[in-house]
This record gives sequence, structure tokens and C-alpha cells, in this order.
Amino acid sequence: MEQEIKVIVLQSGDILISQVEEVPALDIGDPNCKLIAPYSLEESTDSTTPNISPWLGSYTDDNEVMLCSDKIVTIVEPHKSLVDEYLKRAITTDD
Repeated sequence: MEQEIKVIVLQSGDILISQVEEVPALDIGDPNCKLIAPYSLEESTDSTTPNISPWLGSYTDDNEVMLCSDKIVTIVEPHKSLVDEYLKRAITTDD
């Protein structure tokens, strides 16, 4: 399966980069979006590349997070350079 790596803006204001899979919800309100290796993006003051860190990394070692799509404001295609940086970190972390 091809990786769907996207930038996701949440209602909370968090901006993430992650592999995204849509999953069927069993009931209304159940999570229907799986984020695999989600990383938080934060503007960097000294570089054009955002700071990238594991999302919720201070709280969990989980690599997959279920999310309700109604918490998402928008999903966009990331710049290739951002995908490359994400893949370096996500692959390194998974080993």
C-alpha cells in the first residue's frame, strides 16, 4: 500500500505530519482516521524547515493514534523536503 503522508491541521491548532489511513467507524462518533507515526510541526525561528518532534512523545510510545475526522480542519500535501525529513525521523524511530 502506498504511503499517504499528509500535513494535518487539527481544531486544537496542532499541525502534524503523518501517514494517514481512513478506517471504517463502527458507530457514529468513533475514530475513523488512523495516524501512523504522527509528528508535530512547529515553526522554526532560525530555519525554513519546521521543527519536527513525535506528537504526544512526552506521554506515549504508541506509534499509531486513532482520531475522529471531525477534529481535523484540513489535510494538505507536504513539501517534498518535509516528507524527506519526516521519513528520516519516522524510519529511524521505528527501528
